[in-house]
Amino acid sequence: MSISNVTIFMPSVLTLIGIPGLESVQCWIGIPFCAMYLIAMIGNFLLLIIIISEHSLHQPMYIFLGMLGVTDIALSTSIVPKMLGIFWFHVTEIYFDSCLLQMWLIHTFQCTESGILLAIALDHYVAICYPLRHAAIFSHQLVTQITAMVTLRAAVLVAPCLVLIRFRLQFYHTTVISHSYCEHMAVVKLAAENIRVNKIYGLFVAFTVAGLDIVLIMLSYIQIFITVFRLPQKEARLKAFNTCVAHICVFLQFYSLGFFSFFAHRFGSHIPPYIHILFSSTYLLVPPFLNPLVYGAKTKQIHVPMVKIFCSKNLL
Repeated sequence: MSISNVTIFMPSVLTLIGIPGLESVQCWIGIPFCAMYLIAMIGNFLLLIIIISEHSLHQPMYIFLGMLGVTDIALSTSIVPKMLGIFWFHVTEIYFDSCLLQMWLIHTFQCTESGILLAIALDHYVAICYPLRHAAIFSHQLVTQITAMVTLRAAVLVAPCLVLIRFRLQFYHTTVISHSYCEHMAVVKLAAENIRVNKIYGLFVAFTVAGLDIVLIMLSYIQIFITVFRLPQKEARLKAFNTCVAHICVFLQFYSLGFFSFFAHRFGSHIPPYIHILFSSTYLLVPPFLNPLVYGAKTKQIHVPMVKIFCSKNLL
């Protein structure tokens, strides 16, 4: 394969331009992003404090919610500070290895969040369909094993993306990334070499993680709904539905935004770049922002302690 003369060999520094086409208003776009980040941090830290301090919440579902909160904090922190540096202070340069590290962190936390959503769905399935066996099945040992497996799966599956870029792609057309963070395909498209392997592996990871998780979550909720509709008492059916409402809301917003961003980057050549970048950036900020709000509003065991915290502060 011939390489064009106008190429750069193994660049040490890359440039993130933010949102192409909206550079003049990026300083204003940074304000809602910053607000979402601050609310996400406060909300998820409150969620963690409540789960840790309330002994009654030391159960599998709430442990998974706590893990989701930690993941949301880490995911948003991997993106927002650098993004705001681009928007507000024009700090656009990033070392190549730092870019790969950010890419690995972002996609690892995304995969981890998907795995946690699956774990919560399975916990709901066992709690509703096999209530008498729930405590025996979802022991602390199993919760620990699921947590380790979800984290390890994400880290191991995403790592080859870095290896394929670092050691396979050496020549680049440009060092300018038309994005606000180091996304896998945004970096890969800079290369002046054949990127088919990188594309195929990216699709493999996406469908192995998100595809499998979505199928298992949907199957879990189909079984849950079948069981719930068979319950004789209306109050029991409403209670079971209410248990799942918050998780279904989080599940829908996470995967709907995620799939739009994923397919737009690969097949949405007709979509204006600024729309795609805005959606992909929002997609990574919306789950950490909404998750504590949804679970805080819809989960009584979390809602009540959270109200007590705010009421005690107002009394002071």
